[in-house]
Amino acid sequence: MPVPSLLTVMALFLPVLPAALLVLLLLAIITGFFPIGLWISARAAGVKVGLPALIGLRLRRIAPARVVLPLIKARQAGLPVTGAELEAHLIAGGDADEVVDAMVTAQRAHIDLPFAKAAALTLAGCHIKEAVRMCLLPKVIEIPFVSAFAKDGVELKVKAKVTVRAVLDRLSGGDAGEAAIVARVEEGLVAAIGAASSHQAVLEDPGLFSAAVLEKDLATNTAFEILSIAITAVDIGRHAGAKLESEQAEAEVLRALAWALRRGRLGVRCCRHAPGAAYPGEAGEDPYEAGTDRFAGEEIGPDI
Repeated sequence: MPVPSLLTVMALFLPVLPAALLVLLLLAIITGFFPIGLWISARAAGVKVGLPALIGLRLRRIAPARVVLPLIKARQAGLPVTGAELEAHLIAGGDADEVVDAMVTAQRAHIDLPFAKAAALTLAGCHIKEAVRMCLLPKVIEIPFVSAFAKDGVELKVKAKVTVRAVLDRLSGGDAGEAAIVARVEEGLVAAIGAASSHQAVLEDPGLFSAAVLEKDLATNTAFEILSIAITAVDIGRHAGAKLESEQAEAEVLRALAWALRRGRLGVRCCRHAPGAAYPGEAGEDPYEAGTDRFAGEEIGPDI
């Protein structure tokens, strides 16, 4: 039997080639516009999603996968979430996948997190997955060095670490976050240092010092619960009392030197002006003011 040549084969298929290309083009358009593969995946996972609903999502310029895939994940986890809720959240600018992931994590940890609350927190700018993770795993916040003076005038520089845990009931866009925790702990440390009788009391037992700060309930109206405050470093700074005493002593020395110099100069002028006159300052006058009216207009020069 003779083998047909290539030209013969091409001659046979050439009339139907345009029709075949047209069919392939139509199939590409249909599969691109009608997410048949996604619909089959949803039906296989037990999610009842109609093909017209997926076409409607496409017409509303919403990627069907952004609704169907989180819906499949929610149904597999047993979460009461509907496709309409996910679509509304997407239209509002949220991330349906993040909300469902956070709800699944919360469910496994026996934390009550309904879809409405999770969606509201996400739209308020809260990273809901990170918040749920912080409810399970507390976070450590570094407090930089805080400087304050104890009652004995010694400066103490204290550094601390604060362990906090997120509270979903307080978590919303208006509640204070980590910055408020840092500011309040710094304020509490300054107040505790100032209330200490001496710097030795803080150095001897920093644990009591941190416990006093923890008792002040610094997490009020914040999204966190403070679990512990640990003092990690205590440095001694300036001694304000000693410095003040030194400055006062130096001022007294300068005052005495100025007094002695003034007495010597005015004593010479008294002897020249009126022999036997009272020495400035001997009649109860202020030695700094004595003789200023008497010798007004005279320049006190280096006579000695």
